[in-house]
Amino acid sequence: MRNTFGNIFTLTSFGESHGTAVGGVVDGFPAGIDINIDFIQQELSRRRPGQSKITTDRKEADQVEFLSGIFEGKSTGAPIGFEVRNTNQHSKDYDNMRDIFRPSHADFTYYNKYGIRDHRGGGRTSARITIARCVGGALAKLALKKLGISVQAFTSQVGPVSLEYDYHKYDLSLTETNPVRCPDLQKAKEMEDLIASIKKEGDTIGGIITCVIRNCPVGLGEPEFSKLHAQLGGAMLGINAVKGFEYGCGFKGVSKRGSELNDEFMSLENPPENASLTDKVTTRTNNSGGIQGGLSNGGDIYFRVAFKPVATLLKPQNTVNINGDNATLNVKGRHDPCVLPRAVPIVEAMAAMVILDNYLLNKTIKL
Repeated sequence: MRNTFGNIFTLTSFGESHGTAVGGVVDGFPAGIDINIDFIQQELSRRRPGQSKITTDRKEADQVEFLSGIFEGKSTGAPIGFEVRNTNQHSKDYDNMRDIFRPSHADFTYYNKYGIRDHRGGGRTSARITIARCVGGALAKLALKKLGISVQAFTSQVGPVSLEYDYHKYDLSLTETNPVRCPDLQKAKEMEDLIASIKKEGDTIGGIITCVIRNCPVGLGEPEFSKLHAQLGGAMLGINAVKGFEYGCGFKGVSKRGSELNDEFMSLENPPENASLTDKVTTRTNNSGGIQGGLSNGGDIYFRVAFKPVATLLKPQNTVNINGDNATLNVKGRHDPCVLPRAVPIVEAMAAMVILDNYLLNKTIKL
């Protein structure tokens, strides 16, 4: 089982949903970076359960404890070990699932691959494991902040309620002002009401998260097998419940002509004296989503991530048991009706780790 992400900047995670703790080890992190523990805890709080009426009722503080790699508030260059203790498991809620496969979950495939599975909340396949990604992503954000690179995600669609495609039309600073994490307050209320009604029905709903990465230098990524957009896509598709990824104009571009879609280059007016080529040139449009030929081009990198409805329903579903016999699943416990609000920081975390890893891989740039 592969449990490590990254090349130079790496995150190895461990733990299960109902185990003692979830945690990880970050290696390859640059020395001398100021480590703001309050910021990291805040990132975890954005992901934690029980934060609003439209998320799961499970209550977890998700308090992170760092075990190594930090001294007097700075990274030392050594591996950064951390853990988050599980404190509010209701494992008995899953007793009736011990021998039953939940529809559209990893139960069936995991059991057939390994011959054993932890039925309590999905064990290793639970979305709770993304805690480690949020910690790794928060550390990556602290390093990227020193470089002036920002990563901002927001909920852009829940079910049929959708924002316009152009993120420039929205004030992204409003994202954290509502429980849905949507920068359009009217649409946010519609999304919240929809999720609340879906929750009452014991059902679930999906949607889309948009992410914008600003101030990346030119040249991150590789032109062949490790294209930057491919790495971002792989990172996003590795998040629980993700079913689709598009960057730039995405699928909308298939109905356009090349003359409509090409990003023409242009010289900037009054560039700084002795400016480099990258400081003198921009593009009139950004249909490429900040990536051309697999490499960052200096423009905003933006992409969209599609999340399916949560597979756990609080209503009866037909399934089979481990003997292959037909069975009925009746779920108990506390579950999210929509993963979008809590997934926003996870999308940001994965994007931040991809960008930092590629920055460290780019030998022409020094941190």
